Amino acid sequence: MARELLVEADGGSRGNPGPAGYGAVVLDPVSGEALAEAAEFIGTATNNVAEYKGLLAGLRAARDLDPEATVHVRMDSKLVVEQMSGRWKIKHPDMKPLAAEAAAVFPPGRVTYEWIPRARNKHADRLANEAMDAGKNGKQWEPRDSRAALAAPADAAPARSAAARAADSAAEAADAAPAAPPVGWGAPDLGAPATFVLLRHGETALTPQKRFSGSGGTDPELSAAGRRQAEAAAAALAARGTIQAVVSSPLRRCQETAGTVAARLGLDVRIEDGLRETDFGAWEGLTFAEVRERHPEDLDAWLRSAKAAPTGGGESFAAVARRTAVTRDKLIARYVGKTVLLVTHVTPIKTLVRLALGAPPESLFRMELSAASLSAVAYYSDGNASVRLLNDTSHLR
Repeated sequence: MARELLVEADGGSRGNPGPAGYGAVVLDPVSGEALAEAAEFIGTATNNVAEYKGLLAGLRAARDLDPEATVHVRMDSKLVVEQMSGRWKIKHPDMKPLAAEAAAVFPPGRVTYEWIPRARNKHADRLANEAMDAGKNGKQWEPRDSRAALAAPADAAPARSAAARAADSAAEAADAAPAAPPVGWGAPDLGAPATFVLLRHGETALTPQKRFSGSGGTDPELSAAGRRQAEAAAAALAARGTIQAVVSSPLRRCQETAGTVAARLGLDVRIEDGLRETDFGAWEGLTFAEVRERHPEDLDAWLRSAKAAPTGGGESFAAVARRTAVTRDKLIARYVGKTVLLVTHVTPIKTLVRLALGAPPESLFRMELSAASLSAVAYYSDGNASVRLLNDTSHLR
């Protein structure tokens, strides 16, 4: 499988046009580690040109790391994301060649784009501000400046003025396709959300015994009861008639469940490694009571902190949350406006719900999630999410 890289990019202009710079960072999508950074003061330019130059720098840095990689780009510029995704036309002559350069860095289909709020793009924003600060002093950005800033408080980087932010927004609006008129209570029409219908796999022999069964164990198949549950879920989803794609964890119990549903719906199954269950290390196959008896201190630490991992090199809930969030973002970008069935496990489903609600990590212990249950989360283009269903088992009765 091709390596996956995450690029976050930003650009800014203090005046629009005015002194401008960009910043970009390439991240490991699982660990969140910064693999490469780029920033540059580009002289006098508009905010939109700086944004595009930041995108170019990020894509080139990703290509330098691995020219065979697939790349997911996240930016807080709605304009750049929509134009590079092919949903908005590129009108401005300064941006057409930049967009063409960006599209040529990787072969078609290897790069996906996602809009995120500015608050989630702090790293790239900080780099862009560092570049502009360096330019103000007659210098160019150097990597050591970024490392120092990353160690500083998040609010240490100078923010753009309210006037500059307003000018940025006006410039984006001028180049964008005409917006739909407000609807409902006056909110903008955000279009159809990407909706994830979350199906936990059917039972295995370990499920009724409540044994830890993650991605580091025996990879059990569905039991007879689990196969019946998968059939029941397939019938219910077929009756709804809303599923447009099926994505599954690579583990056998999920692939079997997904295959049953997909066959009923006439769809293929796409495998997504990021949907796999937690690796429970030495706890795999044990009951909670057995873990309490054998590894009491490790269990207590695990119950207290999402950063604690199970005995023997298992995965912490914090690590699972990071890869789940990366997988979520990638799938949202791939399935814009579609309803997709994700066949996965307890921890990824609870994590998606927790993140949608903005709930703390300990909420994972406060949700019930039955075998073959259905949950649903909708993701809107403004970055908001809505939990629509949790642990529905009506189809199993």
